[in-house]
Amino acid sequence: MKKEFAPGARNAVRTCLNITDQDRVAVIKDRVTGHIAEAIEEEARGTGAEVRSWTMEDHLQRPATEFPKVIAEEVLKFRPTASYFIGTGQKGELAFRRPLLHLLAEELGCRHGHMIGINDLLMTDGMAADYEEIYRVTQQVWNVAKVASEITVATRAGTDLKATFSKDRKWIPCDGRYWEQHRWGNLPEGETFTAPQSVDGVVAAEELGDWFAEKYGLFPKPVLMRVKGGRLASFETENPELRSEIEEYMAQSPCSNRVGEFAIGTNVGLTRIVGNFLQDEKFPGVHMAFGDPYAFETGADWECPSHVDVLASHATVHVDGRKIMEDGRFLL
Repeated sequence: MKKEFAPGARNAVRTCLNITDQDRVAVIKDRVTGHIAEAIEEEARGTGAEVRSWTMEDHLQRPATEFPKVIAEEVLKFRPTASYFIGTGQKGELAFRRPLLHLLAEELGCRHGHMIGINDLLMTDGMAADYEEIYRVTQQVWNVAKVASEITVATRAGTDLKATFSKDRKWIPCDGRYWEQHRWGNLPEGETFTAPQSVDGVVAAEELGDWFAEKYGLFPKPVLMRVKGGRLASFETENPELRSEIEEYMAQSPCSNRVGEFAIGTNVGLTRIVGNFLQDEKFPGVHMAFGDPYAFETGADWECPSHVDVLASHATVHVDGRKIMEDGRFLL
């Protein structure tokens, strides 16, 4: 294991998933991030756990447009109690990751760490943060947000929106502590999210998730996205290629342009936006996603085959009129 990866690997294994010698740990990885996966596998074996891994490229060609039956069958035979996905994201690969996540977190009930887009920087930055403090702050924010009727968000970049919430939807605290079976989260961690009832206004998107983050990173100029009645109504960008790709993405299904997620980032150990959505969405601020609302967790009554996040960092946030964040700094 690279020495600089040790704190992040320890957090991923011992602090976040509480791996012990009673666990069987499944690791799905790709070749690009194999050295990171090896650090986490080594840390997991150090607890006495049984570890088995599968490399994507040994079973399919990238981009992966389905979850191979052979991997599913072998994972089922292994019967893991905990699991990780450690890999890069390419266009169209939600068709691989969604069934993978369903198998591991839902069907098998693993404690799961989802590390889509992880790289060396994130392992030594967001993954090496103080996860006891992340847990404390996330729980504090979750306790405020989970009873919210209305949240407003504004940023200096141009975000100005209002989101409303239903008591029928659950807020999920992604606090980095996944010690119970069936619990999972993206690592590095730190956010609380739900499926909103509706969203109206403008979000100045500094970055998009899914494969957009891998291709574009931080935008030189925010993409202004106008939302009306919980749907993307229009957007502005000076990049014609990006415009075409966003239009194509939002047209994938009837709900691809519907806001399925509203989230508040709570990783107070982060000091900057780095251009990698896996970590940047955890920076104190707000992000939303168009597409799938993670219904099995939030209780939403719809689903979607696509899901793309948009980032509005350094936000000022009011929950039912109470200011809880100013320019990315919590006031709780």
